[in-house]
Amino acid sequence: AGWEYAHVAGLRSNFVTEWNLVCGDYWKIPLQHICFMTGWIWGYILLGTLCDWLGRRRCFLLSISLSCLLGVAVCLSSSVVAFLLLRLFQGATLAGVFVSSYIIRLELCDPPHRLMVAMISGFFAMFAELLLPGIAVLCRYWPVLQAVATLPLLLLLSYWCCASLFPESPRWLLATAQILQLKRSLQEFSTRNGVGLHDDLYPGETLLSGLLEIDSAYGEDCQPAYFSVLELRRSRVIWKNCLILSFTLFIGTGIQYCFTRNLHSYSSNFYFGYFLRVITGALACVFICLSVNHFGRRGMLLLSAIITGLSSLLLLALTQYLRGGLVLVLSVVGLLFSQALAMLSAFFACEVMPTVVRGGCIGLVLAAGCVGMAASSLMELQNNSGYFLHHVVFASFAVLSVLCIMLLPESKRKPLPDSLRDGENQRRPALFLSRPDRDNLPLLCARPAR
Repeated sequence: AGWEYAHVAGLRSNFVTEWNLVCGDYWKIPLQHICFMTGWIWGYILLGTLCDWLGRRRCFLLSISLSCLLGVAVCLSSSVVAFLLLRLFQGATLAGVFVSSYIIRLELCDPPHRLMVAMISGFFAMFAELLLPGIAVLCRYWPVLQAVATLPLLLLLSYWCCASLFPESPRWLLATAQILQLKRSLQEFSTRNGVGLHDDLYPGETLLSGLLEIDSAYGEDCQPAYFSVLELRRSRVIWKNCLILSFTLFIGTGIQYCFTRNLHSYSSNFYFGYFLRVITGALACVFICLSVNHFGRRGMLLLSAIITGLSSLLLLALTQYLRGGLVLVLSVVGLLFSQALAMLSAFFACEVMPTVVRGGCIGLVLAAGCVGMAASSLMELQNNSGYFLHHVVFASFAVLSVLCIMLLPESKRKPLPDSLRDGENQRRPALFLSRPDRDNLPLLCARPAR
C-alpha cells in the first residue's frame, strides 16, 4: 500500500512523491528550498571572496567542476537527507558560477555597454525559465530533469581547454599588480582582435605604448597584492554602499512573496502564477534597458523602490476593500518593480564596488538577496502563520529603502573603480545644484567706504 497522488502539472515523479513527504513530513518540502538557498548564501560569500584571491576564471572553473559532480550526485540520491545535503552544496557551487561569470562580463565591457550585456544575460535566464515547464513535461521524472539541467554545465567544462572562451579579467590582473599575466592576456586579446603591437594610424593608443606605461608605473620587481572583504573594516563609503545595496536587494527578493501569494489566491493554476512571474521579470529587464541609461542607476532604483513600497502598502491596507481585478493589477505591478529593484541592485553593486574586492562585496549583496528569497519558504514552514507580519515588515523596509537610496553614488557611464581609494571616491552627488562660488562667501562682508 502507498500514497496516490493527483497529477497536477509538470513532473509525474518529484521530490514529494519520491519519499512521500505528506502529513507529518510536509515540513521537509520548504526545508529543501531553505537548504538550497543556504547553499547559495554560503557560496556567494566564500566563492565570491575566492574570486578576489584566485581570479574570476579559476573560480568559475572550480565552481563548474564541483557543480557538475554534485548535479550527477543529486540524480542518484537515495534518501531525503542525502538529497538535502547535496542540494545545499550544489547551491553553493552554482553561486560561484553565477558570481564569477556576472563579474567578468561587466569587467570586460566599456561603460556604455555594461547595462546591455548584463540585461542580455537576464533575458537568457528568463527564456530558460519559460522553457523549464515544457522540459519538465518531457522529462516526466525528477532525476531525468536534474540530469538535463546538469548537461549544460558539463558543456561549460570545455572552458578548461579554451581560455579564449572565458579569459581572465585584465582589469583584475592590473588591479592586483599581476603584470606578467596582464601582458600575456592583453597580447592574446590583441591577437584575437587583429590588432598589432604597432599601429601607424593611432600611435598614442598602441598596445606597445600601453605595455610600456605599465612597466614604468609598476616596475620589474612588483609583487601581486590580493585583498578581501575584510578590508572594508577600514573603509566608510564602500561599506555604506555595500550595506545599502544589500538592503535593497533583500527587499526586492523578499517582498515578492507578498505579491505572488495574491496571484495564487486569484487563480490556483500553477502555470498562471509561474508564467506571470517570469513575464513580469522579462518586462523588468525591458524597463531597465529603456530607462537606466537615460535617467541613471540611482534614479531608477529609487523609482522601483517607491512603486514597490506603494503597491505593497496599498495591498496591505486595502485588500479586503478592493475587487479581485485591482488586487491582481497591484500584485503584478509590485512584482514587476520588485524584480526590477532586485536586478538593478545587483548590477549597481557590481559597478560601484572596487575591482580588488568586487567578488567579495557582490557576494555579500547577492547573499542578502538569497536571504530574502528564503523568507517565502520560512513562511511555508510555519504554514503561513506569520504572513501578515512578513508583509508589514517588508512594506516598511521598502519605504525605509527610499531614504537609503538617496545616499548612493551615480555610476552611469563612469569607469569601474579598481582600487580601494577609487571605491572610497564613489560618493553621492549633491541633491541640489548650487553656484560654484556659493560656499566661498566670507563670513563677514565689509561695506565699501563712501
